[in-house]
Formats: sequence, structure tokens, C-alpha cells
Amino acid sequence: MKKQLLAVGVLALTIANTSVFAQKSKEKEIELDEVVISATKFKLEKEKIGKVITKITQQEIKNNAGKTVIELLNNVTGVELNGANSNRGRVVGTYIRGGRSRQVVVLIDGIPVSDPTGINQEYDLRLLSLNQIESIEVLKGASSTLYGSGAATGVINIILKKSSKNNISGSYEVSVGSNNDANSSNFKLNDRNQNININGTVDNFNYLASFNLTGSSGLSAAKSNTGAIFEEDAFYKESGMLKLGYKFGGFKLDGFLNYEAFDSQFDAGAYRDDNRNSWEYSQIRYGIKPSFKYDKGEAYAIVSLNNVERNLTQYSSFSKSIFNIDYEGRSINVDVVNRYSFNDNLQVITGVNYQDHNNQTNSPFGGIDKSLAKFNTVDPYASVVYNSELGLNANVGGRLNNHSKYGNHFVYDANVSYNFSIEDVQLKALTSYSTAFIAPSTYQLFNGSSGNVDLKPETSGTFEVGFEGAYNNLFQLDVVYFNRSVEDAIIYVSLPVAPWTSSYENATGNTKVSGVESNITITPIENLKVQLGYAHITKDVNADYIPKNKIVANVEVAPFANTFVSLVYKNVGERSYFDQYGSFGAAGGTVVLPSYNLLDFNANYKLLDETVTFFATVSNLFNEDYEETLGYATRGRNVKLGVRLQF
Repeated sequence: MKKQLLAVGVLALTIANTSVFAQKSKEKEIELDEVVISATKFKLEKEKIGKVITKITQQEIKNNAGKTVIELLNNVTGVELNGANSNRGRVVGTYIRGGRSRQVVVLIDGIPVSDPTGINQEYDLRLLSLNQIESIEVLKGASSTLYGSGAATGVINIILKKSSKNNISGSYEVSVGSNNDANSSNFKLNDRNQNININGTVDNFNYLASFNLTGSSGLSAAKSNTGAIFEEDAFYKESGMLKLGYKFGGFKLDGFLNYEAFDSQFDAGAYRDDNRNSWEYSQIRYGIKPSFKYDKGEAYAIVSLNNVERNLTQYSSFSKSIFNIDYEGRSINVDVVNRYSFNDNLQVITGVNYQDHNNQTNSPFGGIDKSLAKFNTVDPYASVVYNSELGLNANVGGRLNNHSKYGNHFVYDANVSYNFSIEDVQLKALTSYSTAFIAPSTYQLFNGSSGNVDLKPETSGTFEVGFEGAYNNLFQLDVVYFNRSVEDAIIYVSLPVAPWTSSYENATGNTKVSGVESNITITPIENLKVQLGYAHITKDVNADYIPKNKIVANVEVAPFANTFVSLVYKNVGERSYFDQYGSFGAAGGTVVLPSYNLLDFNANYKLLDETVTFFATVSNLFNEDYEETLGYATRGRNVKLGVRLQF
């Protein structure tokens, strides 16, 4: 409680001191006027959309230099990245609005990315470097009409950087920092990052090349609860991308190549150290995107191929030996999309999406053969977007999922919003209803020890209603209520007694999830912005590690010219863990993890018209000792320093 009061006091003091440095106010952009892509696959003003979208801009990314993609996303209201504050090698769970990772679709430049060898086929957000990203859009709610299977609770659309208009431009960024838990007294620079970017445009040709290296050590994956000192679990990552484009007339042809890989050490489990476990991961993705603009609209096609390789080496306490598991997966994605505008108010978006996935797993516990573990989908879809000059906006669409195993499933969505103003107040009321379809992964179907070929797809429907508003360019507020009903939820069932059988099953009955999300932004003077976000989740079944309440407060200050300072405070409420095996108490009981508070400091200073930027971060300023995931270590107070050169 004292730490919470101190955090609020620090924020209040920062606000008070800022008025000394800020002397005038200026015209500010209103968030309702932001242009986003995720809602329709084409650029559209946020004010014309009846869905909840959060956009992390390039300026916000620059202001948070030194952070990771996961850390930045974890500050978005309604989003919980379980593992964001743990050892870099920890698998991260992406939870939006009380859902699980399998219910979230991740896009990179509009392309769905996934791991066909994974349990939930989710994309590993640790693979991306924040330096390579232009902006991020988080579209909340079911979006299967445009994005297909998996988009049940949200879509994270990551838009990579584009080429500058100069013949050649570039940047180089390097940072070093500590990587300790709250009980460590050692200060070593165990967190190291480098990123280089070269890009430009020559006549009709444009190019961009980027490469990132990240390494961290100093922190164990598991948490010690006996006083014993656990060994460090190192993490090393490299990622690169190449983008080439050519433009003539209304036609563009873009090509891309992305490579991402990491090596990581991990422990035996909760509170259990082990120095024999490691895994290697690599993913290569490449493709082309031709696009064409014509009088009444535009069209594009994306063709991409994604190959994943994983190798896991782990010690078995049962067999007293080390075993290996090799994973190989491939995904093909083809999306052809057209937008036709009948007039300034009405446009129709049509498309067809083809996906093909397979999984080859070699494991001593039962492998997966890619000749069986494969499926494809062919989905036509359409969406009608109407934007009235009187402020009424409507978007209605549908998609026919043609799954090679499960046949046809129709999903649809409808959202309506109305914009109006009263003197200096701008308001948007919104409501929507969307359905979603989630097919089981190849792992859940065909895994030798727990796969179930009789699994049914998971389906859901989401209703939401709320409003967004702004007052005189100084105050912004949004409040949204949502309610989701899930049928045939895919769950993992294991017997805690011999013969120790386990399998993936469909839950009986409906799973209900509801919640409220709210954001307040105040910009009273030129150099000050205060943001407060709150999310509340109610779920009628145990939801491991999903907080019922989460608060994120952010104060951004520009006290001097070319200087930026921010404080981010998070209060993450209690989380529950279903202890099926009795590992931490009675079998079948629930372990409740206490709430925790974090305060992060971030600052940067620019020189020579932003040619040189120095930045510094201090995470977990109060050095709070807590468990994000039961039995696993979290980072304590850590410092990072870096410099960015722009040329």
C-alpha cells in the first residue's frame, strides 16, 4: 500500500513541476482522427469505425526506446502479456480481454503469422525488435470476418518500417543494461542490444534492410524459494528483414524477407533449477505483395511462405536422461483483397484467403507426421462500409470458412457508430456484434500423447457497446463494455493419478467472459500528457494468470527542449492458478497470486535535430519482488542506457 501511495505521489509531483516548463498550449491531434488499417484492411479514420482500436504510433515507439515489443504492448488497456517481466527466454502468453493466445491473431504488414508446430499455433512476439516497427494497432473484439480462424478476442497488427524518400538513410542503435531479479545485489551489464537500419528510394525503386542482435543473461528462469542460488539462463536473439519495392503508375510490387531466431536456456519448472535444458528456434518468412490503384478503388494480393524449425533439449527426471524433440512446420498464406468505392460514403471490400499448414514433430513421447498433421482453408469474405456525412457509420461483413477437416463455418460481424458534437465536445457512440471460429491446431489434433482427432472447433460471439469522446482537444475518454460467449472451448485435461493420461477436449456448456475497459487522456498544456487505463475481467471459469483488474497510468513530460520523460505505473490484480496435480497444495485447488505494482522511468534527449538520441530506462523502480507466473523469476530494478544515431 505504501508503494502505491508513493507511486501516486511521484506522478502528482511530476505533473505539478511540469507547469514550470510548459508556457503555452497548442493545437493537438484528437485520437478520434487517427488513421488505422486493421478495421477494414485499408486506411480509414478511426472516427468512422465502430470497433475499439488502440494505435501505438512511431513517436510513441521512439519515446520508449530501450523497451521491447512485449513490454510496450503490455501497457495497452485490456491486454496482458504473461511473461513480459520474466526471463527473456520465457514463453509469453498473449491475453486480450480474458482470452488465451489461440484467440489472438498477429499480423505483420497485414500477413497472419503463426507457428504451425506450436500447441496454439501462436506467433512468438519475442522474435520482433521494436526498432524494426513503424506502428502497432490492437483491434479488440472478434474479427474473424476479415482475419479468419483465431481472431476471437483481438488482432495485433504490426506494421514494419518503410523506406524513406531520400536516396539513402539509416540508423544505428545500441544499448546496454542490467538484468537482475529483486534479490540480486550484483550490477552487471547483462542485457545488450544492437540494431542497424539502411533504407532509401532511388527513382521508382525503394529498399530497406535491418538487422538486430539481442543478448541477455544474469537471470534464472525459475524462482528460488529455498534461498539456493539458481544458475543464469541466457537468451540470444537475432532478426533481420529485407524489403524491396518498385512503383510505376498506379501499380506497386513489394517483396519481403524476414528472418528471426533465438537460442534460450530454461529450467525444469516452477521453483526447479536445471542447467541442461535449452531450445533453438528459427523462422524465415518471405513473399510478395502486388497492389494496384484504379479510379474507384484499389486491390492487392499477398503471397507468403513461413518456415519454422525448433529443437528442444531437456532432462527428464522420470527417465533420468536427456531427450530431444525436433519440430518443423510450414505455413502458406495467400490473400487477395479489393476495395471498391461506389461514392464517398459507400465502399465494399471483398477478398479470398487461402492458408495451408503442416507440422512434422519427432519426439520420444509420440511424434506428429506431416502427412496427417496438415490442413488448409479457402475463405471468401466481404464487408460493406458505410460512412454518412451526418455521422452515422456502419460496417457489416461475413466470411465462409472452408476448412479441409471441418467443412464450412460462416462467421459475421456488424458494427455501428455515430459521431456528433456539442460545442467543443466530440463524441462517438459505438456498438458491435461479431462471431469467431477457431480450428484446433495440428498439435491438439495429432500429438501422440494428448492429441484428439475428434476435437470440434471453438466458436464464440462477442457483443460490445461504448463511447469515445474528446473535449476541446484537451481531454479524451473512452469506455467500452464487452460480453463474450464461447462454445466448445478447447481445454487440456489430465488425470493426476495413474495411468497419467491426458488429452485435449471440448469443454461442455458455454464459457462466459465479460468486462469493462476505460481510458482517460488529459493534455492540459503543451508539454504534458497524462493517461489512465483500467480493465476489469469477469470469467465464469478459472483463468490462469489473467488478472481480474489491471491499471496502467502514464505521465509524459517534455520539461526542456529536445527532452522527453515518462513514468508508467502498473497495478496488476490478483491472478489464479488451477493446481490440478497438487504441486503447490491440495490437488484440484486454486492458488492465488498476490497483486503487484510496477513503476518504470523512461527518458531521452535529442541532439543535432534528432540525429543523436540518448535514452535511459529504469524498470521496476521500487524493486518489487513478485511472481508474474507461479514459480518463475521476474526482473527487479534494472537500468538500461543507449544511444541512437540517425543519418
